[in-house]
Amino acid sequence: MHDEFLCHVTAYGVCAGQRIGVPLGTYRAPTLALALWWLRDRANWIADRLDPRPEAEHFPPSSLVPVADTVPDVPAALRWWCADLGQQELVADELAAGRLVRVALCDETTEYELLAESVDALRMQRIIPALVMPVG
Repeated sequence: MHDEFLCHVTAYGVCAGQRIGVPLGTYRAPTLALALWWLRDRANWIADRLDPRPEAEHFPPSSLVPVADTVPDVPAALRWWCADLGQQELVADELAAGRLVRVALCDETTEYELLAESVDALRMQRIIPALVMPVG
């Protein structure tokens, strides 16, 4: 069982013709449950910022307008991912097995990436190449 997990959230976009990543958060989770909680929390955090409630008091009237139906609905997809128990179990199983988990969603300008991996698996990846070096 993998005991510790490294989680990252990044937004990627294009600036001056180059793809750049903007870190939105990193968390070293001491348990699988906390890694899953943090990923869901960050997904909801992104969704709330991309799709705020128009009735919130800090927005002037009519300052928010709906986007076209053709624009990918990243906030809805993130909220769906957070609420889907099957997806959460799949992520938990993958992480518990030591595999990297990547959830990525795109709209017209930005890719949002949630990433998690076992710290133990990362350590093993660093050690294994040293163990198989030829001698002689």
